Amino acid sequence: MGETDKSRSILKITGEEREHFLQGLVTNNVTGLSALTYAALLTPQGKYIADFFLAPEEGAILLDVSAAQAPSLAQRLNMYKLRAKVAVETTSKYVIRGIGDAPDGAWDDPRHPALGWRFYADAPGGAPEIDWDAIRVEHCIPEAGTELDGESYILEAGFERLNGVDFRKGCYVGQEVTARMKHKTELRKGFVTVGLEGTAAPGTAIETEAGKEAGRLHTVSGNKAIAYLRFDRARGALSAGDATVTWTP
Repeated sequence: MGETDKSRSILKITGEEREHFLQGLVTNNVTGLSALTYAALLTPQGKYIADFFLAPEEGAILLDVSAAQAPSLAQRLNMYKLRAKVAVETTSKYVIRGIGDAPDGAWDDPRHPALGWRFYADAPGGAPEIDWDAIRVEHCIPEAGTELDGESYILEAGFERLNGVDFRKGCYVGQEVTARMKHKTELRKGFVTVGLEGTAAPGTAIETEAGKEAGRLHTVSGNKAIAYLRFDRARGALSAGDATVTWTP
């Protein structure tokens, strides 16, 4: 059946204007929503607020989001609602995740095939068995509260690679800044997977041989980690505490 992800909550958005409402807010295209879609809500300045999955359900759209972000996201959506014919409510559904054979009604995780499937159920699944952090680190898939925070820009976080942004959909909150980063600038910072030789904890600064800070470690799994790097400085020998850091551009 898969395992219950207790770190997630599911909101339900109903009302005849639900697609139109979300289309003007989120980074991905939800018009005619027919598959699980990864997206984010941004500030007008293009900075990250929350990332989530949107799934069609009869008469509704389910929104799968970090449980820590769910209350503030629901509040923000209600603030944006104004007179739109939509309603936002919390559900008691469970997020079930797995790899391999999926139950009927499960959705492929749109970010990467290695992340398997997601299923929204009224009853819990099994206990955690899969090392999802190892998969995230291997494929550089950032997560809310670990890599992603209020200072993040989604292109630096790889949202284009992770199918989390649509550059053809038209306006949404933060769209202008995101489009400018895509078309007019070269990314100078971002999340990458690095190799580690030695031990270093998440949060450790990554430094050049000359002692300049070039980035910071985030999720660590074995001899690899997700790191936020300044690409112009991340050349030559790098270290994080007593560990040697390697990155291949």
